[in-house]
Amino acid sequence: MLPELAHALPDIQDEVDRRGIELDAVGVAGVRTPIRIIDGEVDAAGVGSADFVVPLAPDRRGTHMSRMVETLAVQLREFDPRRAHALIATAADRLDATEARISFDLAVSFEVRAPVSDVAAWQAADVRFSIEGSAESATMTTTLTTHVTSLCPCSKAISEYGAHNQRSAVTLSVTGDADDLYPLTLSEMFSLARQVGSCPIYPVIKRPDERWITMEAYDRPAFVEDMVRDLSSTCRARGLRHSIHVRNFESIHSHDAVASLSWSPGPTSRSSFERQGL
Repeated sequence: MLPELAHALPDIQDEVDRRGIELDAVGVAGVRTPIRIIDGEVDAAGVGSADFVVPLAPDRRGTHMSRMVETLAVQLREFDPRRAHALIATAADRLDATEARISFDLAVSFEVRAPVSDVAAWQAADVRFSIEGSAESATMTTTLTTHVTSLCPCSKAISEYGAHNQRSAVTLSVTGDADDLYPLTLSEMFSLARQVGSCPIYPVIKRPDERWITMEAYDRPAFVEDMVRDLSSTCRARGLRHSIHVRNFESIHSHDAVASLSWSPGPTSRSSFERQGL
């Protein structure tokens, strides 16, 4: 659009609103955009999905949603979670808002080697970052979901031979604050999540690997409750504010089994988004 034409057209969203009602969040959701994550250990790129919202003052009729899409396109082209402060400060400033929240998803691959044959292949994990706050104060929640094998302790105890097992989805979320927005790297989260349950999942296995995996799982039976507690114990020992959700895709039931918890090492400040449950 020509600059002179843009100035000539009315900007309805910039009008004063006289209803006196503040909005908790307004913005864009599901923006598909190129994203690259670089943290010194991981370098992952692809097309992800992003959300961007800000609170809206009671006297403002609307926000500048086109600026949000433009900001995402620039800021997520190379995102370093160790420097998330700069992202949220830029976002709030661009929208002339007191605070902002940006969340985005991307699949990230990690190299995994088979336990016996040592064959290497890539295993993807679903990753989500959610950064909120302002230049003065911000929090970031990093979420990673991967899969493990779980073998039922009850099935093992009551059976003369064998025990039912299944694949389990382990979701770990870690929240950092202004002192350290990224207290646990994606590689560390992936490694910790794979250690719970009865045995890790491997993308490529040969017959010696399958034999090892089967026996390893049999020797380490675990309920869905065990997996959540074991992973939380590790996170608590590190003083990490975290939440965990595990879902067993049950192999002998017509339903799934789930367990979850949230834990914080102490009182934490919450943004208006969290206070409103958004």
